[in-house]
Amino acid sequence: MAATRQKNKDARIPAHPDVRTISLQQVLEALVDPVRRHIVSALYASHEDLACGTIDLPVSKSTATHHFHVLREAGLIRQYYVGTSRMNALRRDEIDEAFPGLLRALVARPEGPSAGDA
Repeated sequence: MAATRQKNKDARIPAHPDVRTISLQQVLEALVDPVRRHIVSALYASHEDLACGTIDLPVSKSTATHHFHVLREAGLIRQYYVGTSRMNALRRDEIDEAFPGLLRALVARPEGPSAGDA
């Protein structure tokens, strides 16, 4: 009985790629969308895992689900359940090891063009 419960629990955890197998291109393609950059920035700033619904996004729930899926497939986040909440963890240490400075540079750059870009 306990083995069945553990199997069911594991079935709720989506697959996550090994960061060593993802390319910089995959990561950058995931980060090209401003909604996904916002999610990553929110996770970076929080220093803790966040439920999907706690990040204020300007998109529908189904579109938000798509964005979280893209980030997970690119290896940027890890998702798991706590009760009925799907939690999101930024894979900060793994990404920093694979692509040093990338996340720090992403969150340091404000959205939109800078005054020097005009």
